[in-house]
Amino acid sequence: MTKHVIESSAESFGERLARLRKAAGYTQKELGDEVGTSQRMVAYYEAQTEHPPTKLMPALARALGVSADELLGLAAGKARRKTPDSRLDRRLRAVQDLPAAEKRQVLAFIDALLDRERLKRRAG
Repeated sequence: MTKHVIESSAESFGERLARLRKAAGYTQKELGDEVGTSQRMVAYYEAQTEHPPTKLMPALARALGVSADELLGLAAGKARRKTPDSRLDRRLRAVQDLPAAEKRQVLAFIDALLDRERLKRRAG
């Protein structure tokens, strides 16, 4: 029986997890929070283990936007461009769930920052 590993066999599970985490724009702490574990455990999975955490695989794959097969190195992932503001996108989606008054405060703060930046550029 042939092994259908698409990724380089030199890439360990931990290296793949770190690569996919960074491509998704997560810090170790953010990914841990997203899947219900600690930053320390994410660091451990990235550095010390060849044995993926079975109970976390579905949550990790979902959070990283990949299939479990891709996370395990059994399938190639879709070519996707790295979005440098995926962290910002996640936060903006979270803002949508805030009550209306808090949402208005966040938008007012963003508007104030943008106005300040525009003024700096005009003056500079």
